[in-house]
Order: sequence, then C-alpha cells, then structure tokens
Amino acid sequence: MKAAVYTKYGSPEVIQIVDTEKPSPKPNEVLVKIKVSSATRADTMIRQGTPKFGRLFLGLFKPKNTALGTGFSGVVEAIGSQITKFKVGNEVFGEKLFSNGCNAEYICIAEDMVIENKPTKISHQEAAPICDGFLTSYNFLKDIANIKEGQNILINGASGSLGSAAVQLAKILGAKVTGVCSAKNVSFVESIGADEVVDYKNEDFTNTQNKYDIIYDSVGTLSFKSCKNVLTQKGIFMTPVLSFGILWHSIVNSKKVKFAATGLKKTKDLKRLFLDLVDFFEQGKLYTNIDKSYKLSDIAQAHHYLETGRKVGNIVIINP
Repeated sequence: MKAAVYTKYGSPEVIQIVDTEKPSPKPNEVLVKIKVSSATRADTMIRQGTPKFGRLFLGLFKPKNTALGTGFSGVVEAIGSQITKFKVGNEVFGEKLFSNGCNAEYICIAEDMVIENKPTKISHQEAAPICDGFLTSYNFLKDIANIKEGQNILINGASGSLGSAAVQLAKILGAKVTGVCSAKNVSFVESIGADEVVDYKNEDFTNTQNKYDIIYDSVGTLSFKSCKNVLTQKGIFMTPVLSFGILWHSIVNSKKVKFAATGLKKTKDLKRLFLDLVDFFEQGKLYTNIDKSYKLSDIAQAHHYLETGRKVGNIVIINP
C-alpha cells in the first residue's frame, strides 16, 4: 500500500509517498480501507519539529514516528476473530494516534479505540477531520472549561478547523459566542452560529469594554498577558497550542490558563466525547466545512497550503 512518511524534519518537501506492506488485523482489530484522511496544522508542526522543545518527545534529531495523519474515514475490509461490533463493508471513521499514520491507503485499529460507524448523513470527506477539529475543541469546551449556558466565550481563529468546530459546539452548549477572524471569513463564521464576529485586522478586542468567561485561542496567536484584562474575575484563557509562555502561565496561573494535548487523554474519555459528537452529527447539529481536498500523492501541496494560515475549516486527503 501507499503511505505518506517523513524521515527528517523540514519543509513539506521532506514528505515521501512510499510503498509499504498492507497491514493485517490482529484478533481485536479491523482493517480499514481509508477513503479520506485529515491533514492539519498540527501535522505541519510535527513535520517541522516545532516548537523545538517538542523534539524531546518527537525525536531529538529526527522523528521517532515517521508517519503522518490521525483522522480517517473509510470502509472495513477485514476483521479480526474477536470483533463483534463491526462487519466487513461498514463505513467507519475515527482517529488513530501515535501509529503508522492515517495518510495512507489502509490502517488497522482496535475495536475499542476511537472508531465508530459513520453517520449516514455525512460523507467520508466530512467525517475524516472530525477527530481533529471537533474532538479537540469539544474537549476544551466541555472537559476543561466546563462551559455553561449563558457564558460569554471568545474564539480566536474562528474560521479554522478547531475554531469553526468550537463556534458550533459552544452554541449547542448554550454560550454566547464571539468569533475572531479576518474580514473575508466574517460571513462564514456568522453562518455557523457566532453571535458577534470581530475582524482582527480592524478591531482589537483586548481594547474594548467587553468581558469574557472563556477565551479559546484555537490558533495560538494570542497571549494570556494581552487578554487577561478582558477576562471576567473567574474567566479562563485556554489553547491547544503549546509555547514557552503558555507552559509558564499554565504552571503559575493554573486556574486562569489552560493547555492540554487532547490526544493524551485516556481512550475511554476520548470515546465519551467522540460518541457525543457522533450524536450531534446524526442530529444534523454540526457541519464540517471542507476548504480543499488533495490526492495522497499531492500531500506536500496540502502542507504548503496549511502553512499559509488561510484555510477555512478543514483540509482532507483523498485516496483513489
């Protein structure tokens, strides 16, 4: 089978499409023929080995895990002897972390991991990125912020994958949502439910009288210091993007500043959140915006586009 790999840190050109052995499922695994996989900003940072201190975990001089991609949607092609939930031919989606990668033609995944039957209302393209944008943002809103009905939340990067997911989820959970994005994306952010939208190039929300219970910096371009004056007394600043500043403040101001790596949560907790998302999609309450799609052979182009910071929603990789 074909798979995307990188054997050294660097630009998108370090990505190679290689032929590798098609995996066989263990007794507790299913073999999924991947139709669509995700490509994210986090993938580009891992490929670059940034921030540099992240290499303590990723590999100091070269990557320990050379595979790319975590989100997938596809069709069950074979099942192990212990499988009871899935059958050959089932359309499924989910994510597999710290693995041989989902930017590939096949993957094996255990039945009790983050995998579920794909809602019939959504396509493989719409399903593949759900565990990247929606699962991460839902973890921050529900488990970290414990967001309540009527609270005011500001979402920075509201037109991106995590941000657009957060806007929709915050509205489902009853919050009043302010989205921050560029002027060209204002109408999109309004269309997915934001009550107010700030064009960051023409308005500085940190210099207003507005106060927020939660600031969710989905893209990592803000600082706690710049935002603390617009937080309520018990307000929190949270982000999935780690930096030295965020690490420091999350230690010395742990009640006000929150960072988390969603993928490091226990599988049972991820599945709890994941199943909520499946219900929301089945009810038609959530929408996945696909900005661009690329063939697996063109994944380097996808990474180049991701690095422009101009994507609206999600980028997906399509297999023939």
